[in-house]
Amino acid sequence: MKLLAAVTVPSVKPRKKRWPRVVGIIVLIIVLLIACAGGYVYWLVNKSLPVIKGELQISGLEKEVTVWRDESGVPHIEAQSEQDLYIAQGYVTAQDRIFQMDLSRRQASGQLSEVVGAKAIDRDKFFRSFGLRRAAEASLAAYSEESKNVLEWYAQGVNNYIKQAKESKSLPIEFTILGYQPTEWQPIDSLTIGKYMAYDLAGNWEGQAFRYSMAQKLSPEKLQSLMPTYPKDGATIIQALKDNPVDLTALAAAAVTPDPFNGSNNWVVSGEKSASGKPMLANDPHLGLDAPSIWYETHLSAPDLNVSGVIFAGVPGIILGHNEDIAWGVTNLGPDVQDLYIEKRNPENPNQFEYMGKWEAAKVYKEEIKIKGEEPVSYDVVVTRHGPIISEFAKDQQQDTALAMRWTALDSTTELEAIQMFAKAHNWEEFKKSLEFFDAPAQNFVFASTDGTIAYRGNGLIPIRKKGDGSVPVPGWTDEYEWTGYIPWDDLPTTVNPKEGFIATANNKVIDDSYPFHLTDSWAQPYREARIQQVLSGKDKLTVEDMQKLQFDRNNLQAEEFLDGLIGKVKNNSDLRPVDKEVLGLLQNWNKVNDPDQAAPLAYELWMQKFDDVLFKPEISDDMMKLFNNKAIVKDEMLRKSLQGEQEPWVDEKGGLEKVALQALQLAVDQAVTLQGKHPSKWQWGEFHQVDFPHPLGSVKPLNLIFNAKAVPMGGGRVTVGAAGWDSATGEVNHGAPWRTVIDLSDPLRSFNVVGPGQSGHLLSKWYHNQVDDWTTGQYHMTSIVPAIYRNAGNELKLIPE
Repeated sequence: MKLLAAVTVPSVKPRKKRWPRVVGIIVLIIVLLIACAGGYVYWLVNKSLPVIKGELQISGLEKEVTVWRDESGVPHIEAQSEQDLYIAQGYVTAQDRIFQMDLSRRQASGQLSEVVGAKAIDRDKFFRSFGLRRAAEASLAAYSEESKNVLEWYAQGVNNYIKQAKESKSLPIEFTILGYQPTEWQPIDSLTIGKYMAYDLAGNWEGQAFRYSMAQKLSPEKLQSLMPTYPKDGATIIQALKDNPVDLTALAAAAVTPDPFNGSNNWVVSGEKSASGKPMLANDPHLGLDAPSIWYETHLSAPDLNVSGVIFAGVPGIILGHNEDIAWGVTNLGPDVQDLYIEKRNPENPNQFEYMGKWEAAKVYKEEIKIKGEEPVSYDVVVTRHGPIISEFAKDQQQDTALAMRWTALDSTTELEAIQMFAKAHNWEEFKKSLEFFDAPAQNFVFASTDGTIAYRGNGLIPIRKKGDGSVPVPGWTDEYEWTGYIPWDDLPTTVNPKEGFIATANNKVIDDSYPFHLTDSWAQPYREARIQQVLSGKDKLTVEDMQKLQFDRNNLQAEEFLDGLIGKVKNNSDLRPVDKEVLGLLQNWNKVNDPDQAAPLAYELWMQKFDDVLFKPEISDDMMKLFNNKAIVKDEMLRKSLQGEQEPWVDEKGGLEKVALQALQLAVDQAVTLQGKHPSKWQWGEFHQVDFPHPLGSVKPLNLIFNAKAVPMGGGRVTVGAAGWDSATGEVNHGAPWRTVIDLSDPLRSFNVVGPGQSGHLLSKWYHNQVDDWTTGQYHMTSIVPAIYRNAGNELKLIPE
């Protein structure tokens, strides 16, 4: 080695390694590229933020319109004519929500594949089959010229925004990500969104399909346990189901089913029971929790019109809210307004079906589904005399027997007419008159006015049948099960100024056995309604704060009913593990309030959920479980009967309640241990049960980190008044009241509201997620219908005639 060193030329210096410098340069370049990309994205997103100050020229306006956005981002639109008002409403809503609006009309119309690709084909076929857009087109002709004008003016405002955003290249970032631009808004788009909301609130077709499928495989005793009530002509109907089987595997796998917990709370309190001496109204409709909210809060002001509340983005007017004299709210009545008919297909002609001994031709609509990056797909929608065939959309199959659906909302209906009248009503008689035009979905309306009136009305088109009760599909080849009309309007459930001094609904049974017409046999679980009644009847003088606190109430009356009995069934079992005993101790000491920082709610809710697995599997598959829309009621009744010592085949076949309850408990404990560790005292309901208000693009990682809110622990549950439904697999809170409102008619010019997660659909808007904290802690903002108080708020936009 020394010899080799000796021959080294001393004048040549050793060469330094250059890798560290090269790596540093590469890292610097990457950082700069990321910074530049991030800066460009920020610039692009920021560029699409709505203009909320200054002046903008708008075509179609007759006079100047002023728009103030208050501290919560609520637009207050003041116009000198209704034409200008609705043009401005369309424009302003599009500023905040155009991507949501476009996605909503596409989903309802079966046009998602055009922008997201082939993965949405089944969904598009599903909604093409249901025909929401066809129903909207049929409804348009039934509207008055005044309402048609409102639709046209609103569309004109939306198109003003779309045109300006395209020209200035300032469409929201979602359009850039998906690589498309919105087409012009049409009046029919607004009505189609309305039809979709009717679909989301009318959920009895899937229960019928579920029971049809179960009839093929279950004993009569086990099938009867799944029924809301057994059909009066049960033996004949069940035999017809078995004799005419339909493979519903594809339908169950691909169907887009409404959340079975879609519902709401509402109540009104008379002046005799309120601290102010005037009626109060509270409403919190329960729907999906997304970003942006399904609700858009707005205040509209014009001559003879001053109304505030919420509306679905893409629809003109205010559907829920108040004016200077009245307030109104809704919950879902949930009657049987969808019937499935078993149709026998002609083996010689697949588009003919038997009726009264003859083959009758169905209508065939030739649909073309555009697909991003691929050739369009042709799809035939077949419509019988009873409605569209819905059992075959997800698979190219034409079975000898098919299911067609009749539904009130597929007929011509005029809800927008009613919405326009709500805003101008000043008393109960005027408001009630407007309900003549509100056909679908059927709703529980509550009403309060400054003259002291409180009222309730179950309203909408509800069919009268020759035979049948809407619980199972019925033969379509005979006229025995046809609809003969609707419940007469004067006979719909109505209550005015009851002696109790309050009226409350929570999707519960609203009639007694003396009511002469069939509404439904499948009501929501009674626990929310029972808790509301408990609170309202328990205090002589109620305040706005009492109303707000009740909307956020987390008392679990289901646990009050079942928990002690279930604990009694398992507490002495020799198969209990030490961790099981520790959990039972927590449950025994629980106050039965679903607070997020407690361990017991996690154990209880998982225990109740695991009864599904123990009781219903493997007989009911995961896909078929999606159609089991009355599962919660059925399971409650099974447990109720078993705790009372009655026979229940689903429980008895699994070894009895003691065995079933222990299996469910241990499955729940195992899941909780996996989620939060081996020490039950350290578990927290809110660590599992969290809300993040997902954006449609948030399902694609890492976009969830950009578009979704930060996950927040949430109390409550599916049966608490403060509703917070959750995904059974992940715990994600995905269902509840995106909007809550309380109004005291002693001061009808203001209301107290919260919209989760916020008003805006724009990622960089200060109103995008700004109400998450309020929503998750039960806080409210005040909204006034006196425009003058906003004139110095600094967010003043003048819309000028072009």
